[in-house]
Amino acid sequence: MRRRLTTLVAATTTLVLVAFLVPLALLLRTIAQDRAITAATADVQSIVALVGTADADSLRLTVDQLSATADRPVTVYLPDGTVLGDQVDVTPAVRLASTGRSLTATDGQGREILVAVQGRDDGTAVIRTFVPAAELDRGVARAWAVLAGLGVVLILLGVLVADRLARRLTAPVAELSAVSHRLANAELSARARPSGPAEFREVAGALNHLAGRIQELLREEREQVADLSHRLRTPLTALRLEAETLSDPADAARVTAGVDSLERAVTGLIEQARRRSAAPVRSAGPVAADATAVVRDRVEFWSVLAEDTARVVRLDLPDGPLAAGIDADELAAAVDAVLGNVFAHTPDGTGFTVTLTCAPGGGAVLSVADDGPGMPHGLVLRGVSGAGSTGLGLDIARRAAQASGGRLELADGSPGAVVTLWFGPPTGGCISPARSV
Repeated sequence: MRRRLTTLVAATTTLVLVAFLVPLALLLRTIAQDRAITAATADVQSIVALVGTADADSLRLTVDQLSATADRPVTVYLPDGTVLGDQVDVTPAVRLASTGRSLTATDGQGREILVAVQGRDDGTAVIRTFVPAAELDRGVARAWAVLAGLGVVLILLGVLVADRLARRLTAPVAELSAVSHRLANAELSARARPSGPAEFREVAGALNHLAGRIQELLREEREQVADLSHRLRTPLTALRLEAETLSDPADAARVTAGVDSLERAVTGLIEQARRRSAAPVRSAGPVAADATAVVRDRVEFWSVLAEDTARVVRLDLPDGPLAAGIDADELAAAVDAVLGNVFAHTPDGTGFTVTLTCAPGGGAVLSVADDGPGMPHGLVLRGVSGAGSTGLGLDIARRAAQASGGRLELADGSPGAVVTLWFGPPTGGCISPARSV
């Protein structure tokens, strides 16, 4: 924008100067030519009276003196054919002037000024002088150079002033753009400094108000999430008490473990909402999780339900830790979302395979393949469900993978469906080949 404004002012200034200086330059040349012709005509007119009355001998000395002082050729043609002064052949203009007409003739070398003198007894005499082109344009080139220099100086001055003004106009725009990008990167504490014209100050104030409003809305939303999560503690407590009344110790232990796991998830959700409410700006520190441990823990949790529904679980994990660039809680939520969809969209007795490998270049690749009828089309869309659920499962997994720099892929298996989650690396690569469990 700054360059465009400067270019616009430079072009406008140039057009104005051309429209003004070109006619002025032509006028200066016309004035210089008129001045030279006027001077030559005045020299000729100074001897008109003498030519009309004096004889040839008296005129000869006067004409020679005038030629010497005027620095231009002066010739007098008498009616009897006598030529006084500079000896110049009779030209067609001289013949025309001898008929009694004073005139000015122009050729490629200059202008010929002819004055017819009548009143002599022997006829009409003609006084001729010649103004060369160099004398006609004397001083014009220098005047044009001065005008050109003045035009260049004015253009440069206009460009300098335009650049200063454009800088004052574009600096607030650049600052507003930088603040908007910071807000887009979740730096909600960024604020614009109102500066520049009134319109820009108004936009900066509106942007700051928008950022503050976004912070308020996010804070309210996170508080509501925390409050909603906290409300789940009451039914969880009641469920724990019910589990303790079970007669079978194995069933009581299994239900209690599930309640403990759910309570940990609720507690983590509350703490996460509180942290984000207190510090909405995303942390720049490294995030890493041991994908092997998280996947093993979540598969063990779902294995209990798989056993109750006669599902065969095949697990393929690395021998050692596998680092992924994602928080452990978010990774666990993504694994639960994918495994939960297997149970929601396949009939009882359908087995599935969970495979965790190292991604090329670092990170982890989690693949869940089931033996069911396949996944309904459009299931990955947020809010879309084929089994009466919320339709948020795969979208949660997708966003978790994308947050780590990875992606989610869906494919049809033989038979069933295959969901693959790619998680980016934290700071280094991964280790250990996979083994069957």
